[in-house]
Amino acid sequence: MMVGKRFLLGFTLGIVSTSFSWFGLQTAHAACGAVTCFVVVGSQQQVPQAGLLTFNTIYNYTPMRLLDGTSGVIPAIDQTGQRMILDHHREIRSITQTVTFDLNYGITDRLGIQVTIPYMWRTHKHIDGLGEEGPNGRGELVPFNDTGVGDVTFTGKYNVLQSLRSMVVAGFGVQVPTGSTSARDAAGEVMEAPGQLGKGQVGLIGSLYQTYELIPQRLNQFFYGSYRHTFRNNDGYQFGDEYNLNLGASGVPLVSAPWLVLTGQFHWRYMVHDNMSASLERSARPSDPEFPGETISIDPAILNRSIPNTGSTYFAFSPGFQASLDGLIDSPLTKMSSVYFYAQIPIMRDSNNNLAQGTSYIFGFTRSFQLTGAGS
Repeated sequence: MMVGKRFLLGFTLGIVSTSFSWFGLQTAHAACGAVTCFVVVGSQQQVPQAGLLTFNTIYNYTPMRLLDGTSGVIPAIDQTGQRMILDHHREIRSITQTVTFDLNYGITDRLGIQVTIPYMWRTHKHIDGLGEEGPNGRGELVPFNDTGVGDVTFTGKYNVLQSLRSMVVAGFGVQVPTGSTSARDAAGEVMEAPGQLGKGQVGLIGSLYQTYELIPQRLNQFFYGSYRHTFRNNDGYQFGDEYNLNLGASGVPLVSAPWLVLTGQFHWRYMVHDNMSASLERSARPSDPEFPGETISIDPAILNRSIPNTGSTYFAFSPGFQASLDGLIDSPLTKMSSVYFYAQIPIMRDSNNNLAQGTSYIFGFTRSFQLTGAGS
């Protein structure tokens, strides 16, 4: 009942969030985080006109590192043994590269469907077995990497308000657990859940998007909000709820170059702590007679426990541009095509002593195809 109430509350908050954008222009491992760069690209959030298929190919480069003044010492999680071991790992870095294939199709001018397919490359390093392995209990360096399809998302979108200068689109998506959850690190052990390409369970995503042209054909303001809830997977691990808000503006800087649109947007993301069904232990310390040696039990009961070094708050600014190719070159190959680039620059980050997202980059290409005649 409590999970259902939390989801309904979060979904309501996500839907209440509005947005503005413009298209025409198995053993213990560390509980490390893994997030991606996120910006508003109008061709993703809006509903295409009836019969129009819009295809986005988006490349994300997202590095994660420790912030100054943080140690990166975090708990380990053993999902098979249902154990959480405090102070067992020290994070070093993580890099995620993603190519996202995003398809939007307008069933009518108001109703659309969206399919989002991520293909990911992830590399990660951490020190394993603090207080237990290596010389003087310093642990051992363990790298990890994996490549493959992530969780695919299917979204239905409805244009609630349609006018010449504005648009309001409500969306509801289902994230399907197609990504791998069993990849192993260099030591041959199954990597912790946040480092895997998939979440291992269905997620529900609510969103609301709105556009409004302040100056027709010249200046647009946008604001976007979304909320994700993922259910507990079969290993007893549940990813924390995620809230996203975007606010920004885009405009044409030169009348002589209507094909170029400059964009600036602020992004705020809040992620709740992950949760795991597990007993509680801690690594041996130099003051313990067992050091270096086996972990020390704190509470053997299998309970739903919040993982303290997961969850985060992230605030960033993303400058970028979009260039219409058919505005530059008049040819069948460039018709209804555009390219874009964004850099997501952190302003404020709180990652609970875990890895924090650094400056991220997005490159994208959009192409639209009119498959059937436009309708209403």
